[in-house]
Amino acid sequence: MPSPDTSPSPPDHETRLQAHDHTALRLWLRLLTCTSLIEGSVRQTLRTDFDSTLPRFDLLAQLDRHPQGLRMSELSQRLMVTGGNITALADQLEAEGLLHREPVSNDRRSIRLKLSAAGRKRFAEMAAGHERWVVSLFEGLSQDEQRQLLSLLAKLKPGLVEGKRRADEQRATRGRARPAGASRNVA
Repeated sequence: MPSPDTSPSPPDHETRLQAHDHTALRLWLRLLTCTSLIEGSVRQTLRTDFDSTLPRFDLLAQLDRHPQGLRMSELSQRLMVTGGNITALADQLEAEGLLHREPVSNDRRSIRLKLSAAGRKRFAEMAAGHERWVVSLFEGLSQDEQRQLLSLLAKLKPGLVEGKRRADEQRATRGRARPAGASRNVA
């Protein structure tokens, strides 16, 4: 009987691993593979069941969490995409009657996006489906195993955040230490 690490699966991030690779590397690639598989499944199901995309779902989710609406710049930051991406999505969703734009009273240049009644209804349907799909994707783990995995990842997360902070700080320090006009490439 194959072990969990050697079960047959389609080519993915883990296919480049070798038996002698470090456990941390194996874990990272396993997490990346699982994330990719989950995201791919959610994308496909959104497309099939709702004729929608993950970026559209994410934008609607942000607006659902903020009934007062959000400025387009806030959405851009929250979704980590360009303002142009938000504009294109907002144009589509507005044309479908799922959201509306309104001016921001104290800033004539800003526009706030809000879900319409139809948008709230549509998102509620999509969110219920999304929850069902994600729950079904984790059916291979018992509730106790899911809680254990959640706890282990919660233990990992602060170290990852701190590591990112240190790396950002080092990059900023290296950038300041380089003389003006100096190039990274030294011949």
